[in-house]
Amino acid sequence: MLKFMAFGDVHADFETLWAALRAASCVDGSFMPTPPVRSGLFQVVLIGDLVHPKNEGEYARLIGLPRFHMRDPDHLLLAARNQAAGLERLRLYQAAAPHAVHILLGNHDDAVLNGSYTLGTSGGLVHLEFDPERGGVLLPEHLRTWIGQFPRELRVGAVQFAHVSPLPAHTQYDDLFYGDRSTKHWFRDTPEYVEMAGLAFGVYGHTQIDDGILLDEEHRFAMIDALHAREYLELMIDNSDPVPLQAVRAVPF
Repeated sequence: MLKFMAFGDVHADFETLWAALRAASCVDGSFMPTPPVRSGLFQVVLIGDLVHPKNEGEYARLIGLPRFHMRDPDHLLLAARNQAAGLERLRLYQAAAPHAVHILLGNHDDAVLNGSYTLGTSGGLVHLEFDPERGGVLLPEHLRTWIGQFPRELRVGAVQFAHVSPLPAHTQYDDLFYGDRSTKHWFRDTPEYVEMAGLAFGVYGHTQIDDGILLDEEHRFAMIDALHAREYLELMIDNSDPVPLQAVRAVPF
């Protein structure tokens, strides 16, 4: 039996991510995997969207200034550099236990790589720090290569981890994806998608859940974009058992 710890969208809040990993006994004082992670007994899953703070306040915190101005090249440079530093630390953490640290590709991560879409928020914030044509800078090439290797889903028997939903179409971040309202609403409108996909359980992010992790036991899925609420998901999985998912719970930290 293995213990899986799944963590929601990071959006450059690496401080909170490391706090969650410490609470889960997955990282030591040197930002390296603990023995249970190195041995594979503990499995770490990051559900995607490592980059792009969620609002101007988070950008300001990231760059260490009272305010963040998204059109200021100096602010964009600071935001890019500090995110790159956070990504580098996380890259080294994964490299120390690649068999046990799984990072999925989120749509914000993909946007930084391909440059085809400029993402923003409903409040008018636009993520420009990695767009050199709009005042930003390119993410360092070795980090682009690393992110480019992230899978779009993780399957553990009949348990699925994916950034958005069980739908294969929601793993392709293209025009259809960005024009599809269901990417943010499927879990309320059509929660039966998990059962229709033949899954025992699904773990997804992408849509922020304000009050913490949404655990829908009836429809067998969890929405875990809840680092801001200081929660992660813990699952006990035994693939030798006819019912592999032995237990699942939201864990505060």
